[in-house]
Amino acid sequence: MHKEASLLLSDYASEIAATDVLNPTDFNPVLQGLYGEVGGIMATAKKHVREESAYPGFRRAAEEEFGDTLWYLAAICRRMRVPLEDVFAEAANHGNFKNIGAASDIAEGALAYIAMPVSAPASLDVTLVRLGQAAAAMLGSSPMRDDVVTFARAYLDAIHASELMFSSVARGNLRKARGAFLDPQPADLIDLDFDSEFGIEEQLPRDFKIRVNQRGSGKSYLQWNGVFIGDPLTDNIADRDGYRFHDVFHFAYAAILHWSPVIRALIKHKRKSQSKYDEEQDSGRAIVVEEGLTAWIFSRAKELNFFENQEKISLGILKTIGEFVSGYEVERCPLKLWEKAILDGYSVFRNIKRNQGGWIIGNREERTLQYMPLESEQ
Repeated sequence: MHKEASLLLSDYASEIAATDVLNPTDFNPVLQGLYGEVGGIMATAKKHVREESAYPGFRRAAEEEFGDTLWYLAAICRRMRVPLEDVFAEAANHGNFKNIGAASDIAEGALAYIAMPVSAPASLDVTLVRLGQAAAAMLGSSPMRDDVVTFARAYLDAIHASELMFSSVARGNLRKARGAFLDPQPADLIDLDFDSEFGIEEQLPRDFKIRVNQRGSGKSYLQWNGVFIGDPLTDNIADRDGYRFHDVFHFAYAAILHWSPVIRALIKHKRKSQSKYDEEQDSGRAIVVEEGLTAWIFSRAKELNFFENQEKISLGILKTIGEFVSGYEVERCPLKLWEKAILDGYSVFRNIKRNQGGWIIGNREERTLQYMPLESEQ
């Protein structure tokens, strides 16, 4: 992938390949996935075009649906051993498009050609029906190259009619897929330290050891460096589900994501030296978002035995998390890092709940969270 203004389809295809964990010889799940995503396009693209002024989020949703469809198209091309860029080049070599020369922003090439529509697109409804028909034509057997090219042409027409930029669709899907399925590399995390340029008094602790214990009253208490922090908590529900220990999840966010407005407020480490951060990232609204997100994840976790013996979090949950934190600095964290924060946090939570207390040990440099029993404090 090159600089932000351009994205070669060959780069997209090569960088997305590692996220394809489906059977490399079986077309059926990929074709069915493609068909399902086209249905998603039909629902969101129409809302984006018709109701954008009232619901700006539909544009982002439409880009995501087109991006997911592109992922499946690339997977089909991979199984056919046909380059994705060749399919689109052939799709654009058609009477509906005209190649326009442009000065390239890619160092390896001085001139680029952009396939521009030669006339106004057909109505959105018409282009979406054609896209659905092209997807249906590939179901049931190994697709032929002509069928794939026909689908790619319908896909380009649908993007044009939906008033979206292809580069934004492809780049957004690349970030989403790699972030959700691939473990982040150290280089991916360099810029994901949100307070390293602030004084120590405005940073989340680089490493911490939090003592959690439950007293006879049934309330849980937190201590940091021997000092009580926060208020004693109960489950606040008839079903004693352990939510009184939910602060462990905020500490998991702090250690692994380097983010937690709740913990900043708890230990009085808000970034007040810069009003922009204090108001937009560490404020009461950000705290409410984090608490609401944590409660929502907890409700899902209860249905799944608090993620015990699980190594993955469903993509649906991770996508909802991304929607929760949109607009806050933590939205830059890959979903795979969120998955680690949740799984590690719930591992510690299960131990604390089982033993009605323990130590929460976090290390931001290593992005780890661990449990230690209270008996080990001696």
